[in-house]
Amino acid sequence: MKNVGYYNGKIGLIEEMTVPMNDRAMYFGDGVYDATYAANHRIFELDSHMERFFNSYQALRMPFQMTREELKAELQKCVDLMDSDGEVMVYWQCTRGTGPRNHLFPTDGKPANLLITVREVPLTNLTKPMKTILVEDTRFLHCNIKTLNLIPSVMAYQEAFEAGCQEAIFHRGERVTECAHSNVHVLKDGVFRTAPTDNLILPGITRKHLLKICEKAGIPYEEKAFTVDEMMEADEIIISSAGTLGIGVCEVDGKPVGGKDPELLHKLQKAAVKDFEDETGYKLSVLS
Repeated sequence: MKNVGYYNGKIGLIEEMTVPMNDRAMYFGDGVYDATYAANHRIFELDSHMERFFNSYQALRMPFQMTREELKAELQKCVDLMDSDGEVMVYWQCTRGTGPRNHLFPTDGKPANLLITVREVPLTNLTKPMKTILVEDTRFLHCNIKTLNLIPSVMAYQEAFEAGCQEAIFHRGERVTECAHSNVHVLKDGVFRTAPTDNLILPGITRKHLLKICEKAGIPYEEKAFTVDEMMEADEIIISSAGTLGIGVCEVDGKPVGGKDPELLHKLQKAAVKDFEDETGYKLSVLS
């Protein structure tokens, strides 16, 4: 198949699938999601994404009834249906169920709805640094839960696009939190620094992976919040997500930044790419 859509066991092309109007995602965004990449029909970092997904739905008391192994099997089934052996994005979400609009949780005892999509999406080319803008972070106080309520992120990303940039960096006052759909980190004096995984940021899986790379390579790191000024003065600013394995930033609000430690940035990028290639058996071209 050129792409795969899945809803509660029914499978078809994404553009041919439908979701019931009474799915609670339609009224309340009442659901959680996760996403990663696969290549050669092998899903990357799936255990870490499973952990985050289960933490998210449990935090919102979703009636999701699959075990981790059962969900893994459904995801793999969808990936195996793809014609492509290349880079594909694997997305899944569960919602609290289906029923007439009511703020109260459904009481019918039915399980959560599960939606999966798999489609070809290339990973970000890491050779060209990003331009970014700063946006005041006015989102809710549960950013650590990966819910479907993403309107603030959508608006910030649109603002970045209209400014000719590729990402928006959120800040709450002086503290930098994360990006519209990524995590943000800095390098300063050979130290990798990233915000702690409190309720103000999503615990990114690539963020977690980069910390493992630092530990393995003997690169000092800190999980400590940093300010806008500290970010602007950093040797490098790095943005990461499932589809972006660690890309440098060259501009924030039109001001040049970074570019002072390209060797360490490239070392991190090479290690992240190698881990993806080792796990999937697929050769990436994001650094060429």
